[in-house]
Amino acid sequence: MSPVTAMYVAQAIHGLAYGMLLFLVASGLTLIFGMMGILNIAHASFFMLAGYLCFQFLAWTQNFWLSLLFAPICVGIIGILIERFLLRKVQAHGLGHIGELLLTLGLMLIIAEAVKAFWGTESLVIRIPGSLSGLVHFNGLEYPIYRLFIIGLSFVLLGILAFILFKTRLGMIVRAAVSDAQMVSALGINMPVVFMLVFGIGTWMAGVAGVAAAPLLTVFPGMADQMGMDAFVVVVVGGFGSLMGAFVVSFILGELNSYGVQFIPRLAPVLLFLFMAVVLSFKPTGFFGERE
Repeated sequence: MSPVTAMYVAQAIHGLAYGMLLFLVASGLTLIFGMMGILNIAHASFFMLAGYLCFQFLAWTQNFWLSLLFAPICVGIIGILIERFLLRKVQAHGLGHIGELLLTLGLMLIIAEAVKAFWGTESLVIRIPGSLSGLVHFNGLEYPIYRLFIIGLSFVLLGILAFILFKTRLGMIVRAAVSDAQMVSALGINMPVVFMLVFGIGTWMAGVAGVAAAPLLTVFPGMADQMGMDAFVVVVVGGFGSLMGAFVVSFILGELNSYGVQFIPRLAPVLLFLFMAVVLSFKPTGFFGERE
């Protein structure tokens, strides 16, 4: 493999790694919006919070794998509690989407200030575990093992999510509720419990992405900003509530980001917005969105 070809292949894998991380965040946001009708502004804050919790668990245990296990679980539990005791109250009082947006905006600000209070404002470095450090050598291409691990982890979680959605009773209920939650509730399904589980799973997936990204991005108070913006673009362009759309657009944005930074760095920050503008001008509901 020539050096030029190796560079193109490496950039493609870079884009895939970022795209899969983006999908882990955006898929939870898509599920929550598609099923519950809640555009959770604080979703990317859970991504950031998981990175800080990973740092804390590492300080306590010196074990990255325990951090990868427990930090997302903690974030998922926080998400469940927020849905049960805050979002459900907002909905019960009939405050509508404005109330939900204001609540999640407040949560985003609270999480941002909480991490500054507990961990400070300096960037925190998380080392890649020894078993995942180093490079893979293949036909003239050298590539970091840890980025390949991120891709593999993301596809494993994607497979688990697909299994739950298409092969289990819970998945059948979730897919039906995305189309018509009121009808599913009329069939005797306890929708509040299902909503709570979906919100928890969505925040847990954002937490997994946060822990996986922490050694690459470092952990800092603005960690959620770029990921949150990119995830929002994925949800809009892919089509509100469409997991397939979220997957396709996450992959496209990952590659745009990777090749944009490499070849047109000055325009790279606006490429995703240009892409969104072009798609929405032809398909206002997004790639897989449908008009109601």
